[in-house]
Order: sequence, then structure tokens, then C-alpha cells
Amino acid sequence: MDIRISFPGGRRVDAQLGEHVIRTDQSVEHGGGGSAPEPFELFLSSLATCAGIYVLVFCQSRNIPTEGIELVQKHLYSEDGKQLERVELQLSLPPTFPEKYRSAVVNAASGCKVKKLLAAPPEIEVVLQDTAVVADRLAS
Repeated sequence: MDIRISFPGGRRVDAQLGEHVIRTDQSVEHGGGGSAPEPFELFLSSLATCAGIYVLVFCQSRNIPTEGIELVQKHLYSEDGKQLERVELQLSLPPTFPEKYRSAVVNAASGCKVKKLLAAPPEIEVVLQDTAVVADRLAS
């Protein structure tokens, strides 16, 4: 699925994914209005929500209630605060969570596609598209 980007004003950038729109904005500190998460915040939350869906599906497939389960993502930066050095996903399980599934649910969260992608990142290339092609697409 292609993701189409639009620029609705200010420091906002929206991403159209099929029927869904993901809205971003820069914080006030970064010159935006703070009306939505910053793109990097969305990137980081994609890791947490991906691990979360793996935990949820694991529990649902075994009829394990999710009440009391907490997943918190922590970000550890370099001393100068410029480089993200480590992401830690802290999974807390209630005492009622079945003992026999505790390590398995951790493995499930670790199976997240976003985590796997970060472990073996794809090549990312920015290419300039011919303006005639862009104009033709906008006209249709």
C-alpha cells in the first residue's frame, strides 16, 4: 500500500493510507502547533503498538483476560540527548496471569514486525520523480 503525504498547513504533515489519515504536527517547541504527535513519536509508538497487538492476540487466542496487563515503552538516549540508543518494552503481568504462559507472552511481544524490521532495516532511498509524471498523476 502506498502512503501519500500532504501538507495541510503550518508544520503539519498528513499521511493517507487507504481510507485512513494519520495526522502529525511538530510540537510548539519545534515550530508547530502541537495538534498531533510528531512523526518520530508516531514511529516510536508503532513499535509499542505492534508489540501490544502481539500480546493482545496471544492472550485472546488463549482466553487470557488482558485486564491488568501493562506494556510501557521506555526510550534511552545518549548523554547529549541526540541519539536514541535503546528502546525497552516493559511488560507487566497481573498475578492472575498463567505462570505457564509468562515467557511465551514475552516471546510473542518480541515477534513484532516493527522490531524485526529495526533489527534488519531495509534500504531506504529518496528519489526525485520527474515533474511531468507528478503533473500527470495530479491531473488524473
